[in-house]
Amino acid sequence: MTNYLLAGGGTAGHVNPLLSLADAIMADDPRNQVWALGTKAGLEAQLVPARGYELLTVDRLPFPRKPSLYALGFPLRFYRAIAQAKKYLKQNRIDVVVGFGGYASAPAYLAANALGIPVVVHEANALPGWANKLGAKKARAVGVAFASTPIEKATFVGMPLRKEIEMLTELRDPQTARIHFGLDPDSVTLLVTGGSLGAKRINETIEASRRILSAAGIQVLHIMGGRSDLPEVHERDYQRIAYCDRMDLAIAASDFAVSRAGSSTVSEFAAVGLPAAYVPYPVGNGEQKLNVADLVSAGGGVMVLDADFTPEYVANELVPIISSSRRLADMANKARKAGIADGTDRLLALVKGVL
Repeated sequence: MTNYLLAGGGTAGHVNPLLSLADAIMADDPRNQVWALGTKAGLEAQLVPARGYELLTVDRLPFPRKPSLYALGFPLRFYRAIAQAKKYLKQNRIDVVVGFGGYASAPAYLAANALGIPVVVHEANALPGWANKLGAKKARAVGVAFASTPIEKATFVGMPLRKEIEMLTELRDPQTARIHFGLDPDSVTLLVTGGSLGAKRINETIEASRRILSAAGIQVLHIMGGRSDLPEVHERDYQRIAYCDRMDLAIAASDFAVSRAGSSTVSEFAAVGLPAAYVPYPVGNGEQKLNVADLVSAGGGVMVLDADFTPEYVANELVPIISSSRRLADMANKARKAGIADGTDRLLALVKGVL
């Protein structure tokens, strides 16, 4: 029996791999015990308890980037978060800490180091966050989702995938999945998604390209996200919905995708062998461009800048790709070869190796 503390959260990119590893730990030995460490403000506050794991919390403490009153008080608040993490580690007799990044990870890493508890870090993005760079310095092992990630002690393990996505790597039923969404079971299908909040450029370009895609015989499953003001549409060759709670079926239904380049999305599409045109989020530190760099180099996808994703791009670049069964098959095969289907098992093996 081993007691695990899995630290991380904030976004689905941190929480989903955490939960995948938690499930694998319990499947490996039901006598194991797993706790998650996060904050009350992140997605983990809903997702972790819903999966049946106890969530321990510390305060959400963004690292100060410039002088301010918050910056003056940060050291004391951060020390208190480390002290709280130490308390959790002692109370639950934790044997190993696995961190996924996010606000809760840094206090967990430092608390574990102080108590002599081994630390394993998993970095989901090609551009490491500051918490994981800090944790990697004294970690026993570091797993990365992308081979080119520049972080100390990196072992390429891929991304721990949700079980329903892992199942798709072995068996996909496109016809049944298309019927689920009200699409023609035998027509070539384009999946469009900008994530849970949506992507304005992607949504507007696809809306403006509906006639182009329809004329080419391409049906569309368009998941527009929560911030779009576009109406839902339910037509035979075009289904536009606000949310999708069965992304496994959406992926299974599709021959090609248009998407942002979040780490989980890139990893899931590659593992399943779904080629895509990735439109990296244009704001921030540019990590999404790096997330997709290895896959694009391998030929399993293409990258187009947000400003360049226009109806003209759809007509001149996207439609020719999707209309070529040979091109689609080649890209799908290259995506699958570049992807990692057993990232959860690889990470669990890395963690068990430090015990």
